[in-house]
Amino acid sequence: MGFNNEEAEANSQFAEMDTGEKRLNELGYKQELRREMTLFKTLAISFSTMTLFTGITPLYGSSLLYAGPASLVWGWVVVSFFTWFVGIAMAEICSSFPTTGSLYFWAAHLAGPKWGPFASWCCAWLEAIGLIAGIGTQAYAGSQTLQSIILLCTGTNKDGGYLAPKWLFLCMYMGLTFIWAFLNTFALEVIAFIDIISIWWQLIGGIIIVIMLPLVALTTQSASFVFSHFEMAESTGISSKPYAVILAFLVSQYSLYGYDAAAHLTEETKGADKNGPIAILTSIGIISVFGWAYILALTFSIQDFDYLYDPTNETAGVFVPAQILYDAFHGRYHSSTGAIILLFIIWGSFFFGGLSITTSAARVVYALSRDKGVPFSSIWRKVHPKHKVPSNAVWLCAAICVLLGIPILKVNVVFTAITSICTIGWVGGYAVPIFARMVMEEKNFKPGPFYLGKASRPICLIAFLWICYTCSVFLLPTLYPITWDTFNYAPVALAVGLGMIMLWWVFDARRWFKGPVRNIDAHNGKV
Repeated sequence: MGFNNEEAEANSQFAEMDTGEKRLNELGYKQELRREMTLFKTLAISFSTMTLFTGITPLYGSSLLYAGPASLVWGWVVVSFFTWFVGIAMAEICSSFPTTGSLYFWAAHLAGPKWGPFASWCCAWLEAIGLIAGIGTQAYAGSQTLQSIILLCTGTNKDGGYLAPKWLFLCMYMGLTFIWAFLNTFALEVIAFIDIISIWWQLIGGIIIVIMLPLVALTTQSASFVFSHFEMAESTGISSKPYAVILAFLVSQYSLYGYDAAAHLTEETKGADKNGPIAILTSIGIISVFGWAYILALTFSIQDFDYLYDPTNETAGVFVPAQILYDAFHGRYHSSTGAIILLFIIWGSFFFGGLSITTSAARVVYALSRDKGVPFSSIWRKVHPKHKVPSNAVWLCAAICVLLGIPILKVNVVFTAITSICTIGWVGGYAVPIFARMVMEEKNFKPGPFYLGKASRPICLIAFLWICYTCSVFLLPTLYPITWDTFNYAPVALAVGLGMIMLWWVFDARRWFKGPVRNIDAHNGKV
């Protein structure tokens, strides 16, 4: 009778459990992280990881240069369309597997017992590489924006303003990285609170820039220029029109991902099997609309297309959006104050984005360490006893990010390489579980509240093909002729990194790595 009472009590507690925690227990994991995040907080972190400004701003100038405004503007629409297929496919899987580590866990279970370990190994390392490089992209672009702010605050490039040299640029890069790591060592409520500020910062700041910039500009470009003008620049060395258009799409492909951040936090989100998918799809919707509006605002406000890239202009030709802002405000008010304020809003977006990506990267490293897939995993899987966050994993990500940035001192194409590594790793990680979901037998899939039914396979197929295309174009050279200064180092860096990871798998890890390791007994609920 006593046993029956205990069993009845356990069943009662199970019934009262959060639906996300209940599903987590069914999958073989105990609840270790604090589950207190609401849908809005999860959405805030997901939205902050994608961010309105951080993807578009640093690559806007180069994408505009390749093929002119029309390819850039319509490229966003095309990429947004295909991004929805990826997001919908991931939302269905997230609803079924609401776990920290998300893609890594999804790949293991969807690929089945035979291929699961290898699928989760590939997915986890791709995602970890992409996220850690993602911290670097935010730190680099944030430093670039800060460099322009300092230049305009001290004058301009024409009036003796201070353009931060490479060593100071690297210091800013490292400083941002360490600040994000420091903030991520606090309780999750702190990060969630900051990310709530972030979503309002970006929404309000985005509305201000999108509305104010075209109004302030003395003249605006015609609709025919923005929506139909095609122009190739000789400085890129590219003579093929289709190739130029492909490269013009890069800004959109780099900007429209990161929505998996909501999935990384599902073990800390209430009702994650429902709220996780909602956060993913809502993030895509918001960014798709606001991102296009931001591109249109910048493009309509261009005063002199060729002058944007002149190394003797007020911003030294290093940051096209900064020059657009300067031309608009200085042209009307004969002052750069307005441009500096809007640049600060954009810099804030980089700051919040880097903070959110650090949060996501640490969760992936923590999840992989929990399953012994990282060297010295016993160190990185430790959770802070007070704050209940994986602080050791946070600082590991920060340290690797700093190492990625050191070549700034000598190499001019660091951002291109880090961006390519980030995109291929991050988006490439999406492909593994989506492909596994597409080829698995439907009877083996346990759907969550968000279920696509018969539409799942075609949606997954389109999503998978789009991801493959995206990863391939980020390996292409972006400038010609190819020299040491223009060479896209991403293929070499990825070949070396992924090659070492695959060799580790072949000669060692395949013997012991089994993917996600249960830390709860599925039959009796005991740890």
